[in-house]
Amino acid sequence: RAKNGVVSSASRLASEIGVETLKQGGNAVDAAVATAFAMAVTHPSAGNIGGGGFLVYHGEDGHATTFDFREKAALAATERMYLGLNGQVVNNSNHFGMLAIGVPGTVAGLYKAHQELGSLPWEDLVSPAVALARDGIPITYSLQTGFARNASRFRQYPSSAKKFFREDGSFYELGDIWLQPDLANTLELIKDNGRDGFYGGENARRLSDFMSANGGLITEEDLEIYEAVEREPILGNYRGYEIVS
Repeated sequence: RAKNGVVSSASRLASEIGVETLKQGGNAVDAAVATAFAMAVTHPSAGNIGGGGFLVYHGEDGHATTFDFREKAALAATERMYLGLNGQVVNNSNHFGMLAIGVPGTVAGLYKAHQELGSLPWEDLVSPAVALARDGIPITYSLQTGFARNASRFRQYPSSAKKFFREDGSFYELGDIWLQPDLANTLELIKDNGRDGFYGGENARRLSDFMSANGGLITEEDLEIYEAVEREPILGNYRGYEIVS
């Protein structure tokens, strides 16, 4: 139970930023946006700006809506692009590697929800995440074990190895400070330019160039045309409770 509000996430640091957002006069959407961007720094296995999701909103006045910002296929994607001549999936390519990556929706979805329902300035909500990435966060038990468990996968990609291991290639230890300057730069672009900071300009150009150089499909056009969609929620009742989904 709480008197003024609750923020729940898989990351203590991110939840604290959400709570601070509420204390500054932000509403639930403001807190969700700030928490989500913080989780891009603190909880890389799920909190991210390279993926997508859904947001379900229910206001104190009873107004309910949803935002759909799941990843989408690139324009160049084809129905059989994961299949070999025998009709079987090649090397788990639908799950791993460049072809498995969808056009990200997270930034567009959070931005759209904020434009529709947020109250605090956008830059105030992204700034805490920028600071976490630039100043660093302590390695937790969860991060340490997660990095070790996925080490063989990370080492297949130089950019991942650079991010998730020390400079000498060894594992981070509990309590080490983990700096993410590249992520900080990207978050800064998003803070300053909103949706366009991710889907246009420098970030779109670099993402597209990386895809092109490594066998991926996503282009600057794919990023430019991505749109998050506000949808009517599915409503129902169960044992006297209204369900909003």
